[in-house]
Amino acid sequence: MITIEHYMSLAAVLFLLSIAGIFINRRNVILLLMCIELMLLAVNFNFVALSRFLGGLEGQVFVFFILTVAAAEAAIGLAILVVLFRNRRSINVDELDAMKG
Repeated sequence: MITIEHYMSLAAVLFLLSIAGIFINRRNVILLLMCIELMLLAVNFNFVALSRFLGGLEGQVFVFFILTVAAAEAAIGLAILVVLFRNRRSINVDELDAMKG
């Protein structure tokens, strides 16, 4: 029998992996965006699990809002990366900190 503790521990592992990915790799912007998406996925996993076990639909409604924000964040983030790559020929975070004057 799978209990709510199993779902919560899996979501906690996903969340910790995303935080570790953000702190370990600060050079690749695409990987940073993927870690943020994984963090939002862990939160969504918690909402769905709690909604299922508590018998309400509120958690699943919140998931739709979070997915909408995550999709917009991914689209805008990738568009910014494409523009940066066209201008600088690199998406390395260390090379993006210098501002043009």
